[in-house]
Amino acid sequence: MGKISIVSAKYIINASIEIDGVVDRPDVIGAIFGQTEGLLGTDLELRELQRGGRIGRIEVNIETKGGKTKGTMTIPSSLDKAETSIIAAALEVIERIGPCNAKIKVESIEDVRIAKRKYIIERAKSLLSGLMNKGSSDSQEIAEEVAKSVRTMEIREYGREKLAAGPNIDESDEIIVVEGRADVINMLKYGFKNVIAMNGNSVPQTIIDLSKKKTITVFIDGDRGGQLNLKQLLTLAEIDFVAVAPDGKEVEELTSKEIHKCLRGKITAEQFSLEHNIDTNKEEKENNKTNESKKQDKQYNNNNHNNNQKDNRDNKDKNKMRKPIINARREKNDEKELSSEDKKILKERIEDLLGSKAAYILDRNLAILGKLPISELTSTLKDIKDEIYAVVLDGAIDKDLSEALDKASVNMVVAMNKDNSIKNRRGIIISYDELED
Repeated sequence: MGKISIVSAKYIINASIEIDGVVDRPDVIGAIFGQTEGLLGTDLELRELQRGGRIGRIEVNIETKGGKTKGTMTIPSSLDKAETSIIAAALEVIERIGPCNAKIKVESIEDVRIAKRKYIIERAKSLLSGLMNKGSSDSQEIAEEVAKSVRTMEIREYGREKLAAGPNIDESDEIIVVEGRADVINMLKYGFKNVIAMNGNSVPQTIIDLSKKKTITVFIDGDRGGQLNLKQLLTLAEIDFVAVAPDGKEVEELTSKEIHKCLRGKITAEQFSLEHNIDTNKEEKENNKTNESKKQDKQYNNNNHNNNQKDNRDNKDKNKMRKPIINARREKNDEKELSSEDKKILKERIEDLLGSKAAYILDRNLAILGKLPISELTSTLKDIKDEIYAVVLDGAIDKDLSEALDKASVNMVVAMNKDNSIKNRRGIIISYDELED
């Protein structure tokens, strides 16, 4: 016989029972079926409704005390509201149970669906609160993990040394050079595809070749090994910027936020060399200086040999020719000696340009007439017809720029580094170090 449970019922009839005597639970259930039989017609016959599963199991809980029996009764129903109310009202017509007088009173008809809705609402609130406390949704986390895996799979071999690299080395104008393959993998995971590794302590020729064509940022570990690798790179390759991981950390260990912070804080290679006393061309400069000194001494000795019969005036002129080249040029251009105030102003000008790869054009009072990128300085000097007194630039002077400065009759050039192999016939070249009092 099919019966419905309280869980699947729509309504539950709750009633109280009072009996003047001692009876058992089967007596109560028998009285309910017996005294309602034929009362409501065949459609609402309790036995048939229970057999068809529209009325559930009748639960009776009673206890006897002092010769009287009291208790409660519940009847689950899947009938509609009206039919359930009729069944409930019929229970109250029962006046005897067994040999005893009895009274049944319906206390309430409970709508099970309302209770279920309340439970659902409260449970949904609890689940939503827990979901929000966890942060991002599972689908978002899955998408991020998949994206990271795909980026990591994009690692490739580049150049004849088969260096570990991202897929955008050829397409990117800017390249990030790291120390090892693990660094490349970590950078790829966070979306940096223009990364290439040194793959060892020696500088690969591929890196040197790339540095001549692209803007290079070296991103090193925050340890001594990273510093040593960087010194080699600065000596052999044309490095533009330097970024350093936090002390004691390696690039492969950094999070996305730490990587972005380090790259935002990058400095120019010239500034890094200056701060860490790295002279990348020291040996070459010393050789040039020695060769220049030997050349001047040789010429002076030849002049003395050929002109030893000249008078004191000729000797005076010869001595004058041997004055330092800076003084000779200053006399030629009617230059004044740089005062401490002039050096201070020029030092402020060049420090203001650090990291900008730009140049200032100055008048005789060392006031700024204009600012432009170093890459445009040569062409600009050709177009300017007015006299330029001085140029201050964040970088070094190459042969082409030196010739352009000569043709523009620039009296003074202040650069970060001074290469004695490059000369200006019409002006003087002053390095940043020479501005120190």
